[in-house]
Amino acid sequence: MCNELLYAPTALMTSEREADNDNSRTSMGELCSRVNNYEVDRQRMERVRAHRSQQQRARDRIVEAMSGRILIDGIDIATIGLHQLRSRITIIPQDPVLFAGTLRMNLDPFEAYTDEQIWQSLEHAHLKNFVKGLQAGLRYEIAEGGENLSVGQRQLVCLSRALLRKTPLLVLDEATAAVDLETDELIREKKTIRSEFASCTVLTIAHRLNTIMDSTRVMVLDRGQLVEYAPPAQLLQDKNSVFYAMARDAGLVSDR
Repeated sequence: MCNELLYAPTALMTSEREADNDNSRTSMGELCSRVNNYEVDRQRMERVRAHRSQQQRARDRIVEAMSGRILIDGIDIATIGLHQLRSRITIIPQDPVLFAGTLRMNLDPFEAYTDEQIWQSLEHAHLKNFVKGLQAGLRYEIAEGGENLSVGQRQLVCLSRALLRKTPLLVLDEATAAVDLETDELIREKKTIRSEFASCTVLTIAHRLNTIMDSTRVMVLDRGQLVEYAPPAQLLQDKNSVFYAMARDAGLVSDR
């Protein structure tokens, strides 16, 4: 099984040696199950139905592995502090997390950015008009858990927060799953993710295949196994590929 998983925001991502996972305190074997010798550029998509929680726990060091390594830019994450590690990773989750307090506090809890920068991030996240329509604007009070916002709006708040931080590694975990199709299309057409996070490594977990068609490469996993890994255009040229079958089922391609 995979003994080393490397996230390299400025270069490639490579999984190298195989090793026995019996001594692992975590699911490092599930994290990299038989995924061996692959490389990744700037953006990619993972079709994951299972094991993604193990990836997240290992990547964020919520649990520690007794064997194997995860490297970010050549640095073993086990050798650095948790704050240093997590401050360089941004996650836009399927279930967005907001706290009771002002909208500005939710976007910039440490007051590291100017109002102008925050408005700019809201514009790129397509929330500017909504916030401008609020009487309190950036001082609008968010209820606990963001209950006074729709799920889609909460996700766009998380996107706006990510646009402010611009960390080297961005994880999109069904990031636009709850936004309406029009907003999702707007984000893709304006290339918000592609342009604003051009210097970041973007790992995308998506159920809408059309949201990842412009990714550099696509990784297709089936039951924890790597079955395909290539640029989406290349996979679509192979009518026998798993990715082609998924795209056909989604109505993105035709057998004609």
